[in-house]
Amino acid sequence: MKFNLIYLLPLLSFFFVSCDEDETTTVTETVEVNADAPIGDFTAVRSGALVAQNSTPTEGDVALGTDSRDISFLQLGSNFKTNQGTGTVTVYFSTSMEFKADPANGNPDLQLVGAITKDGEDFFKLNGAVDSKFTHVILWCASANIPFGYAEIK
Repeated sequence: MKFNLIYLLPLLSFFFVSCDEDETTTVTETVEVNADAPIGDFTAVRSGALVAQNSTPTEGDVALGTDSRDISFLQLGSNFKTNQGTGTVTVYFSTSMEFKADPANGNPDLQLVGAITKDGEDFFKLNGAVDSKFTHVILWCASANIPFGYAEIK
């Protein structure tokens, strides 16, 4: 008996081409979780409004507070904006509205908070409570060596 390939090809194609109707498709969604964001309610204990300096478009609210785990945060409000063009705007706590750098003595009048990455609401997770001597938040542009704004927090 000769085996004829003409009869075998349709049979093989059925096995390799057919689809199973019971196949399920798994869709995986990536959810980004910000480990530095407050969990639960954020309760502000001190707050203030930013005042623009050096002709920048800086504005918005800032608040110092804790989340439901009693972890401290600095919040930039949803109305926050500043000049992002330099890419070097940094947030500091300060003992006054002036940026008084004194690196030789450990910058006693400043405490670094973090770098600004966007306009709008943002949170900076802090290492413990903020010393009461820090009465202001300052936005400092290192590349231009000027303040972009400050807020008294009370």
